[in-house]
Amino acid sequence: MAANISTKFAGLELNSPVIVGSSALTSVLSNLRKLEENGAGAVVLKSIFEEEIVFEYNEYAKEAEKYGYDYEYLDYFDYKIKQDNINKYLNLIKEAKANLSIPVIASVNCVSAHEWTSFAKRLEEAGADALELNIFIMPSDIDKTSQELEEKYFDIVKQVRSVVKVPLIVKMTQYFTGLANVIVNLSKTGIDGIVLFNRHYNLDFDIDKREVRAAHVFSEDTEYIVPLRWIAITSGKVQCTLAASTGVHDGRSLVKMLLAGASAVEVVSTIYKHGPSRIKQMNEFLAEYMDKYNYKTIDDFRGIMSQDKVKNPAMFERVQFMRYFSDREDVL
Repeated sequence: MAANISTKFAGLELNSPVIVGSSALTSVLSNLRKLEENGAGAVVLKSIFEEEIVFEYNEYAKEAEKYGYDYEYLDYFDYKIKQDNINKYLNLIKEAKANLSIPVIASVNCVSAHEWTSFAKRLEEAGADALELNIFIMPSDIDKTSQELEEKYFDIVKQVRSVVKVPLIVKMTQYFTGLANVIVNLSKTGIDGIVLFNRHYNLDFDIDKREVRAAHVFSEDTEYIVPLRWIAITSGKVQCTLAASTGVHDGRSLVKMLLAGASAVEVVSTIYKHGPSRIKQMNEFLAEYMDKYNYKTIDDFRGIMSQDKVKNPAMFERVQFMRYFSDREDVL
């Protein structure tokens, strides 16, 4: 009997645990169709950014002030810019829902709870099967305590959860002093899923031009080890489903995440590097793995390598680097 690779994440029934994450790949209907044809379990539409709307409005505001327009003019453009961006996004949701049979997840990249509650409601009304809040508040403000930063996350979730009934997913960063505690407590807020972790914009230096530039945009296939650890640590303790993101590039890392306790994975970089057929390859690897070990469903083996179920749970927390090198006598 062929393996059943279907799964359930955030209350959504998925034909495959491979979800294509928010990116330019998911901003065009023709791409969405190709992703579905290659076996994607769901798609997360390209995020609409809070900063995008604010930045565009500020550009109009500068121009208006230059020519002496009054604040009523600025208020008009504030409203119009937001409406234009929102309407484009709502149309994308409607197009995707009309043409796809897999779940369509809307995404909001937010840094505050300001105005996003009404926006989230409109995403739900447009037909989105779920809403992903991609929250990344950089802990770079030296005047903000860790507690204040954590409260922002919970405030955003509370505000949005109060107005939407569709499954709510939080995609979060690992930049917390008490990461496991935050993950578990977020899972208790009534959300349906957590994605570990969002990929940050990283910077680098050009030492000759003395300029700041963007670092690597795409993840590397070794980066999966970070979400792997934290999914394995928290999967037996959370009150919602978990998905892995960043560094999941092939069927092998997909299986590892499921063994750790994830219900799904989000992929982007590997699709850019290898094309949409990568999804099909990952699904085939998963099915072959399940057949090899006589697993009929993903739930037959999901989480069996989590911290709660392995014989040596301390391996998830010990600083193995020092242990590894303390027993070696390498010679150069």
